[in-house]
Amino acid sequence: MEVVAYLDHAATTPLRPEVVEAMAPFVDQRYANPSGAHALARDARRAVEEAREEVAELVGARPAEVVFTSGGTEADNLAVLGTLARCAGPAEAVCSSIEHAAVLSPMRAAAQRTAAVPGVPGIGLHEVPARADGVVDLDALAAVLGHQTVLVSVMTANNEVGTVQPIAEVARVVRALAPRAVLHTDAVQAAAYLDLAEVTAPCDLVSLSAHKVGGPKGVGALVVRSPHDVVPLVLGGGQEQERRSGTHNVAGIVGFATALRAAVAERPTERARVAQLRDRFADAVLGAVPDAIETVPRTATLPGHCHLRFEGLDHDELLVVLDRGGVCASAGSACASGALEPSHVLVAMGLDRAQARSGVRFTLGRTTSAEEVDQAAAVVASAVASLRSGC
Repeated sequence: MEVVAYLDHAATTPLRPEVVEAMAPFVDQRYANPSGAHALARDARRAVEEAREEVAELVGARPAEVVFTSGGTEADNLAVLGTLARCAGPAEAVCSSIEHAAVLSPMRAAAQRTAAVPGVPGIGLHEVPARADGVVDLDALAAVLGHQTVLVSVMTANNEVGTVQPIAEVARVVRALAPRAVLHTDAVQAAAYLDLAEVTAPCDLVSLSAHKVGGPKGVGALVVRSPHDVVPLVLGGGQEQERRSGTHNVAGIVGFATALRAAVAERPTERARVAQLRDRFADAVLGAVPDAIETVPRTATLPGHCHLRFEGLDHDELLVVLDRGGVCASAGSACASGALEPSHVLVAMGLDRAQARSGVRFTLGRTTSAEEVDQAAAVVASAVASLRSGC
């Protein structure tokens, strides 16, 4: 089926041509394992370290602080479980209730595991609610922080509704009320549009993913700022300064650095261009479907996010019709695709089940054109009309 408009950039982005070119030699001629000692291995190792230096510079870290992983999910798990594994005695972890499952699930798993061991001080978990506008409630955050808080995780920008979180204010509250706490942020969605070197500077741990900025799937990184460290989840050859064992994905790592460099270079112009297209799309849909609802204010979101609700409709049915019309969109996190439960993000923002299941996430990006958004808006209006008429 012909794709009229790909509006699912928050799930993944098209691979950049320059990334394909940069990766190609490491798929073919420069194929060696970088852990070896011979000339080919040293060449591969040099490529990994050069990529590490570039990623570090672009996100405001030192090269030794960049730990390459298999993606954002592993980076989040390493941040959460690798931090909590260092804690002795009673401890508490805190996260926002709108975090990606890659943060929520390991947080909950760690709390449940320790609670099941008799006589051993466990890990208490506090999930801080979000306001109706999709921003973490700072007063609620402050209320649960204390001297036993060892980890706080608040994402830089939400993957579903696109809201940018007040990381500087979060850090200020955490440093004042929980001096022991390690502060982690999942910056996976933010890298294409925000200056991570500035925005995540107060954070001790930062999760990144290549395929959200035009890089390959299956590679990411966790920034572990000194003097903090994490207990490794994967043991073996001791790669990544013994923080994450396993043979390096050299082609992927090179592609990651190339993609991030390109995203940072084009950020000033792309932010404005994509935001203008997002507004054009949203205005067209809202004009054609007057009772459609913008879930959060556009001014609070990443430039490419447009989350709309069509009350009375179920997003699964609407997405099927949109797909038939050639429009690629989603109901929320790609990791939760097909889930029957409503989005935990929308529920955390105070929406009821029916409201949450009426929401659709449209996300634009580098390859989105004006023609695409105009055609997509027409398909959305037609799909909504068709479902409401029962045709």
